[in-house]
Amino acid sequence: MTLAHETSQTGDYPWWLVALAVIAVALAAVIISNGVYRQVFSIVSAGIGITIFVTLIGFFFATALGLGIALMALSDRAALRQIARFYTEVIRGIPILVLLFYIAFAGAPALVVAINVLLSPLISAGAMEPMVVRDLSLMWRAIIALSIGYSAFIAEVFRAGILSVDKGQIEAAKALGLSRTQRFRLVVFPQAIRVILPPLGNDFVAMVKDSSLVSVLGVADITQAGKIYASGSFRFFETYSIVAYIYLILTVGLSLGLRRLEQRLRQGQRG
Repeated sequence: MTLAHETSQTGDYPWWLVALAVIAVALAAVIISNGVYRQVFSIVSAGIGITIFVTLIGFFFATALGLGIALMALSDRAALRQIARFYTEVIRGIPILVLLFYIAFAGAPALVVAINVLLSPLISAGAMEPMVVRDLSLMWRAIIALSIGYSAFIAEVFRAGILSVDKGQIEAAKALGLSRTQRFRLVVFPQAIRVILPPLGNDFVAMVKDSSLVSVLGVADITQAGKIYASGSFRFFETYSIVAYIYLILTVGLSLGLRRLEQRLRQGQRG
Protein backbone atom coordinates (compact mmCIF):
# COMPACT_ATOMS: atom_id res chain seq x y z
CA MET A 1 0.00 0.00 0.00
CA THR A 2 1.43 3.38 -0.99
CA LEU A 3 1.54 6.35 1.36
CA ALA A 4 -0.84 8.31 -0.87
CA HIS A 5 -3.35 5.46 -1.02
CA GLU A 6 -3.26 4.89 2.73
CA THR A 7 -3.75 8.62 3.31
CA SER A 8 -6.77 8.73 0.98
CA GLN A 9 -8.29 5.73 2.70
CA THR A 10 -7.92 6.94 6.30
CA GLY A 11 -7.29 10.68 6.06
CA ASP A 12 -4.39 10.19 8.45
CA TYR A 13 -0.92 10.52 6.98
CA PRO A 14 1.22 7.51 8.03
CA TRP A 15 3.89 9.43 9.88
CA TRP A 16 4.69 6.24 11.80
CA LEU A 17 5.92 4.68 8.57
CA VAL A 18 7.94 7.76 7.71
CA ALA A 19 9.54 7.68 11.17
CA LEU A 20 10.37 3.98 10.77
CA ALA A 21 11.87 4.58 7.35
CA VAL A 22 14.04 7.42 8.69
CA ILE A 23 15.23 5.28 11.60
CA ALA A 24 15.95 2.35 9.27
CA VAL A 25 17.99 4.52 6.92
CA ALA A 26 19.87 6.12 9.82
CA LEU A 27 20.74 2.73 11.30
CA ALA A 28 21.81 1.45 7.88
CA ALA A 29 24.15 4.44 7.61
CA VAL A 30 25.58 3.66 11.06
CA ILE A 31 26.14 0.03 10.10
CA ILE A 32 27.94 1.02 6.91
CA SER A 33 30.12 3.71 8.50
CA ASN A 34 30.90 2.09 11.88
CA GLY A 35 33.28 -0.86 11.88
CA VAL A 36 31.88 -2.40 15.07
CA TYR A 37 28.27 -2.31 13.89
CA ARG A 38 29.34 -3.55 10.47
CA GLN A 39 31.05 -6.55 12.05
CA VAL A 40 28.08 -7.29 14.29
CA PHE A 41 25.70 -7.07 11.34
CA SER A 42 27.79 -9.42 9.20
CA ILE A 43 27.82 -12.03 11.98
CA VAL A 44 24.19 -11.71 13.04
CA SER A 45 22.83 -11.59 9.49
CA ALA A 46 24.30 -15.07 8.91
CA GLY A 47 21.30 -16.39 10.87
CA ILE A 48 18.70 -14.79 8.58
CA GLY A 49 18.60 -17.84 6.32
CA ILE A 50 17.85 -20.18 9.24
CA THR A 51 15.18 -17.82 10.58
CA ILE A 52 13.45 -17.65 7.20
CA PHE A 53 13.72 -21.42 6.67
CA VAL A 54 12.31 -22.26 10.11
CA THR A 55 9.47 -19.77 9.64
CA LEU A 56 8.49 -20.85 6.12
CA ILE A 57 8.60 -24.59 6.78
CA GLY A 58 6.98 -24.24 10.19
CA PHE A 59 4.20 -22.05 8.84
CA PHE A 60 3.56 -24.40 5.92
CA PHE A 61 3.07 -27.38 8.23
CA ALA A 62 1.10 -25.28 10.73
CA THR A 63 -1.27 -24.13 7.96
CA ALA A 64 -1.78 -27.64 6.62
CA LEU A 65 -2.38 -29.05 10.10
CA GLY A 66 -4.58 -26.09 11.07
CA LEU A 67 -6.76 -26.58 8.00
CA GLY A 68 -7.18 -30.25 8.87
CA ILE A 69 -8.14 -29.42 12.45
CA ALA A 70 -10.60 -26.77 11.24
CA LEU A 71 -12.31 -29.24 8.90
CA MET A 72 -12.56 -31.70 11.80
CA ALA A 73 -14.12 -28.97 13.94
CA LEU A 74 -16.76 -28.41 11.23
CA SER A 75 -17.38 -32.10 10.64
CA ASP A 76 -20.83 -33.66 10.95
CA ARG A 77 -19.31 -36.24 13.30
CA ALA A 78 -19.38 -35.28 16.96
CA ALA A 79 -16.27 -37.33 17.76
CA LEU A 80 -14.17 -35.41 15.25
CA ARG A 81 -15.49 -32.09 16.54
CA GLN A 82 -14.62 -33.03 20.11
CA ILE A 83 -11.11 -34.14 19.12
CA ALA A 84 -10.54 -30.87 17.28
CA ARG A 85 -11.80 -28.81 20.22
CA PHE A 86 -9.62 -30.78 22.65
CA TYR A 87 -6.56 -30.22 20.46
CA THR A 88 -7.05 -26.48 20.01
CA GLU A 89 -7.79 -25.81 23.67
CA VAL A 90 -4.82 -27.82 24.93
CA ILE A 91 -2.28 -26.45 22.44
CA ARG A 92 -3.44 -22.85 22.83
CA GLY A 93 -3.14 -23.21 26.59
CA ILE A 94 0.57 -24.11 26.45
CA PRO A 95 3.16 -21.33 25.97
CA ILE A 96 5.20 -21.73 22.79
CA LEU A 97 8.46 -21.85 24.76
CA VAL A 98 7.18 -24.66 26.99
CA LEU A 99 5.89 -26.52 23.95
CA LEU A 100 9.29 -26.07 22.33
CA PHE A 101 11.06 -27.70 25.26
CA TYR A 102 8.45 -30.46 25.53
CA ILE A 103 8.63 -31.41 21.85
CA ALA A 104 12.43 -31.19 21.76
CA PHE A 105 13.17 -33.29 24.83
CA ALA A 106 10.06 -35.41 25.43
CA GLY A 107 8.11 -35.53 22.18
CA ALA A 108 11.10 -36.20 19.90
CA PRO A 109 12.22 -39.38 21.74
CA ALA A 110 8.62 -40.63 21.75
CA LEU A 111 8.34 -39.90 18.01
CA VAL A 112 11.55 -41.83 17.31
CA VAL A 113 10.22 -44.83 19.26
CA ALA A 114 6.93 -44.69 17.31
CA ILE A 115 8.78 -44.52 13.98
CA ASN A 116 10.93 -47.51 14.92
CA VAL A 117 7.83 -49.49 15.88
CA LEU A 118 6.16 -48.69 12.55
CA LEU A 119 9.29 -49.60 10.61
CA SER A 120 10.12 -52.66 12.72
CA PRO A 121 9.54 -55.14 9.85
CA LEU A 122 12.11 -53.33 7.71
CA ILE A 123 14.51 -53.00 10.64
CA SER A 124 14.19 -56.70 11.49
CA ALA A 125 14.86 -57.61 7.88
CA GLY A 126 18.04 -55.53 7.92
CA ALA A 127 16.73 -53.18 5.24
CA MET A 128 17.38 -50.14 7.41
CA GLU A 129 18.93 -49.12 10.70
CA PRO A 130 16.75 -48.15 13.66
CA MET A 131 16.36 -44.43 14.09
CA VAL A 132 17.99 -42.75 17.08
CA VAL A 133 17.02 -39.48 18.74
CA ARG A 134 20.05 -37.59 17.45
CA ASP A 135 18.88 -38.30 13.88
CA LEU A 136 16.14 -35.73 14.50
CA SER A 137 18.05 -32.44 14.62
CA LEU A 138 17.19 -29.69 17.07
CA MET A 139 16.19 -27.46 14.19
CA TRP A 140 13.56 -29.93 13.01
CA ARG A 141 12.34 -30.41 16.57
CA ALA A 142 11.90 -26.64 16.76
CA ILE A 143 10.02 -26.62 13.45
CA ILE A 144 7.70 -29.37 14.68
CA ALA A 145 7.03 -27.46 17.90
CA LEU A 146 6.26 -24.19 16.09
CA SER A 147 4.03 -26.03 13.62
CA ILE A 148 2.01 -27.66 16.38
CA GLY A 149 1.84 -24.49 18.46
CA TYR A 150 0.59 -22.29 15.64
CA SER A 151 -1.69 -24.90 14.07
CA ALA A 152 -4.23 -24.47 16.89
CA PHE A 153 -4.49 -20.72 16.29
CA ILE A 154 -4.58 -21.15 12.51
CA ALA A 155 -7.32 -23.76 12.87
CA GLU A 156 -9.54 -21.16 14.53
CA VAL A 157 -8.76 -18.71 11.72
CA PHE A 158 -9.81 -21.24 9.10
CA ARG A 159 -12.91 -22.23 11.06
CA ALA A 160 -14.08 -18.63 11.40
CA GLY A 161 -13.39 -17.93 7.72
CA ILE A 162 -15.30 -20.98 6.53
CA LEU A 163 -18.26 -20.16 8.79
CA SER A 164 -18.39 -16.64 7.35
CA VAL A 165 -19.51 -17.96 3.94
CA ASP A 166 -23.20 -17.46 3.29
CA LYS A 167 -25.06 -20.73 3.88
CA GLY A 168 -27.39 -19.93 0.99
CA GLN A 169 -24.52 -20.33 -1.47
CA ILE A 170 -23.60 -23.68 0.05
CA GLU A 171 -27.20 -24.83 -0.29
CA ALA A 172 -27.21 -23.66 -3.90
CA ALA A 173 -24.05 -25.65 -4.56
CA LYS A 174 -25.73 -28.71 -3.03
CA ALA A 175 -28.71 -28.18 -5.32
CA LEU A 176 -26.36 -28.18 -8.29
CA GLY A 177 -25.16 -31.61 -7.26
CA LEU A 178 -21.65 -30.64 -6.18
CA SER A 179 -19.93 -33.04 -3.80
CA ARG A 180 -18.70 -31.91 -0.38
CA THR A 181 -15.14 -31.62 -1.71
CA GLN A 182 -16.27 -29.69 -4.78
CA ARG A 183 -18.37 -27.32 -2.65
CA PHE A 184 -15.36 -26.58 -0.46
CA ARG A 185 -12.93 -26.16 -3.36
CA LEU A 186 -15.16 -24.17 -5.73
CA VAL A 187 -17.56 -22.26 -3.49
CA VAL A 188 -16.49 -22.08 0.16
CA PHE A 189 -12.73 -21.66 0.11
CA PRO A 190 -12.49 -18.95 -2.60
CA GLN A 191 -14.83 -16.77 -0.54
CA ALA A 192 -13.41 -17.70 2.87
CA ILE A 193 -9.84 -16.85 1.87
CA ARG A 194 -10.70 -13.12 1.87
CA VAL A 195 -11.61 -13.39 5.54
CA ILE A 196 -8.83 -15.83 6.38
CA LEU A 197 -5.90 -14.03 4.78
CA PRO A 198 -5.51 -11.01 7.12
CA PRO A 199 -5.37 -12.98 10.41
CA LEU A 200 -3.34 -15.69 8.68
CA GLY A 201 -0.84 -13.05 7.64
CA ASN A 202 -0.69 -11.78 11.21
CA ASP A 203 0.11 -15.30 12.40
CA PHE A 204 2.90 -15.50 9.83
CA VAL A 205 4.46 -12.27 11.08
CA ALA A 206 4.08 -13.51 14.66
CA MET A 207 5.87 -16.74 13.76
CA VAL A 208 8.78 -14.75 12.34
CA LYS A 209 9.18 -13.20 15.79
CA ASP A 210 8.52 -16.42 17.72
CA SER A 211 11.11 -18.23 15.59
CA SER A 212 13.64 -16.44 17.81
CA LEU A 213 12.65 -18.89 20.54
CA VAL A 214 14.45 -21.69 18.69
CA SER A 215 17.70 -20.10 19.87
CA VAL A 216 17.13 -21.71 23.29
CA LEU A 217 17.82 -25.05 21.56
CA GLY A 218 21.02 -23.74 20.00
CA VAL A 219 19.56 -23.40 16.49
CA ALA A 220 21.75 -20.89 14.64
CA ASP A 221 19.11 -18.29 13.82
CA ILE A 222 19.44 -14.50 14.12
CA THR A 223 18.96 -14.46 17.88
CA GLN A 224 21.39 -17.30 18.52
CA ALA A 225 24.05 -15.67 16.34
CA GLY A 226 23.61 -12.45 18.31
CA LYS A 227 23.69 -14.26 21.64
CA ILE A 228 26.94 -16.04 20.82
CA TYR A 229 28.63 -12.86 19.59
CA ALA A 230 27.46 -10.76 22.54
CA SER A 231 28.57 -13.33 25.12
CA GLY A 232 32.06 -13.39 23.61
CA SER A 233 32.53 -9.69 22.86
CA PHE A 234 30.39 -8.18 25.65
CA ARG A 235 28.98 -5.75 23.08
CA PHE A 236 25.40 -6.32 24.17
CA PHE A 237 24.02 -2.92 23.16
CA GLU A 238 25.41 -3.05 19.63
CA THR A 239 24.50 -6.71 19.12
CA TYR A 240 20.91 -6.63 20.28
CA SER A 241 20.31 -3.31 18.54
CA ILE A 242 21.26 -5.03 15.29
CA VAL A 243 19.13 -8.09 16.16
CA ALA A 244 16.11 -5.87 16.81
CA TYR A 245 16.81 -3.91 13.62
CA ILE A 246 16.83 -7.05 11.47
CA TYR A 247 13.61 -8.39 12.99
CA LEU A 248 11.93 -5.00 12.50
CA ILE A 249 12.92 -4.92 8.84
CA LEU A 250 11.53 -8.43 8.34
CA THR A 251 8.26 -7.98 10.24
CA VAL A 252 7.39 -4.46 9.11
CA GLY A 253 8.20 -5.34 5.51
CA LEU A 254 5.97 -8.42 5.71
CA SER A 255 3.17 -6.47 7.39
CA LEU A 256 3.17 -3.83 4.65
CA GLY A 257 3.24 -6.48 1.93
CA LEU A 258 0.34 -8.38 3.49
CA ARG A 259 -1.64 -5.17 3.91
CA ARG A 260 -1.20 -4.42 0.23
CA LEU A 261 -2.32 -7.95 -0.70
CA GLU A 262 -5.37 -7.62 1.53
CA GLN A 263 -6.27 -4.33 -0.17
CA ARG A 264 -6.02 -5.95 -3.61
CA LEU A 265 -8.34 -8.76 -2.50
CA ARG A 266 -10.87 -6.22 -1.27
CA GLN A 267 -10.70 -4.34 -4.55
CA GLY A 268 -11.20 -7.61 -6.44
CA GLN A 269 -14.21 -8.43 -4.28
CA ARG A 270 -15.79 -5.03 -4.92
CA GLY A 271 -15.06 -5.36 -8.63
